Amino acid sequence: MQFLRRLLDQAGKKFEKGTKLEKMFPLYEAADTFLYTPDTVTKGPSHIRDAIDLKRMMMIVVWALVPCIFMAFYNTGLQANRAMAAFGAISQDGWRGAVIDALGIGYDPGNLFACLIHGALFFLPVYAVTIVVGGLWEALFASVRGHEINEGFLVTSMLFPLTLPPTIPLWQVAVGISFGVVIGKEVFGGTGKNFLNPALTARALLYFAYPAQITGDRIWTAVPEVVDGFSGATILGRCASEGMEGVTGAGFTLSDAFLGTIPGSMGETSVLACLIGAVFLILTGIGSWRIMVGVLVGALGFSGFLSALGGDNPMFEMSPIWHLVSGGLVFGAVFMATDPVSAAMSNTGRWLYGLLIGFMTILIRVINPAFPEGIMLAILFGNVFAPLIDYFVVKANIKRRMVRSVQ
Repeated sequence: MQFLRRLLDQAGKKFEKGTKLEKMFPLYEAADTFLYTPDTVTKGPSHIRDAIDLKRMMMIVVWALVPCIFMAFYNTGLQANRAMAAFGAISQDGWRGAVIDALGIGYDPGNLFACLIHGALFFLPVYAVTIVVGGLWEALFASVRGHEINEGFLVTSMLFPLTLPPTIPLWQVAVGISFGVVIGKEVFGGTGKNFLNPALTARALLYFAYPAQITGDRIWTAVPEVVDGFSGATILGRCASEGMEGVTGAGFTLSDAFLGTIPGSMGETSVLACLIGAVFLILTGIGSWRIMVGVLVGALGFSGFLSALGGDNPMFEMSPIWHLVSGGLVFGAVFMATDPVSAAMSNTGRWLYGLLIGFMTILIRVINPAFPEGIMLAILFGNVFAPLIDYFVVKANIKRRMVRSVQ
């Protein structure tokens, strides 16, 4: 480790101000502080001491995402292998098939290792494009502005692939992450100054610009070219078109939905994985439990009301518990809604912010089943109103204190 430290120190001299590579300093700084804790300290008479910096905080979020990443590997491979088994396919064309054939693992949906490898061959290229393209934008803006690369991209680069289907074209991944980083964050000044979640901003662009590749029945199996005609409709998509009879008739169970062995975005399907991440974020003080609980209470309460009320479209039939385990509701509540930059800051505001997102999720899902997911649009809606919520909470607190002072 001492050798690596000396190597980095020697390389750092080539990026100092006044050298030919000074514009490249953000790239050096990003690598250096990723491997070692920064040695810079605050200048001035007062200091706030903390054991964690922004990079380490973002790494904690990445660690919390590990269960979801595992499920992205496993469930993507599971759905693909199930589809191939259903149609008797024994091989897959292209480089993925060549890798699997070389490893000799086959396409058995009951083989954990086979599912993990097959799923990884779909997830990793999406992640690689995200980290390369998004990282280049981050480096470009950091170089122009003359500051270090913002650490927030560590989380954005992981969240964005988890919200995508396995068959998403890689060029669309590049377009989406470019829009999310540049338009959703950098134009406002970078990490800490954006009012929209960059990962959701990127997904929103793809959702509306390329709906055929982000929604539908056949995009979730990962191998439509091998098993042409196989339907991998999600629970929400099937309920929107056929009601709960279509959901149960397709063999979906609450336990499968809770574990995450169902069609859906690569990392959003497992409620169990999301809850493990939620516990980790809450115990470390990184994620706001008020926002998480607020989203779930808002969603469960309003879905229960609409389910009892009844309506003229099939989504009214879905019970609160099915809403909870379907789609990305829990994933959004744990990892997206709690973004410390775009969420409400005050404790009371966090409750209101969470309740608003939960309410809007169900409103979009049930009242307008053309958008069966809902959580993405609801969080972006909440992001827009978060500053306003905090504004009124602060004003209310000031008003109460003024009344107490007069008394």
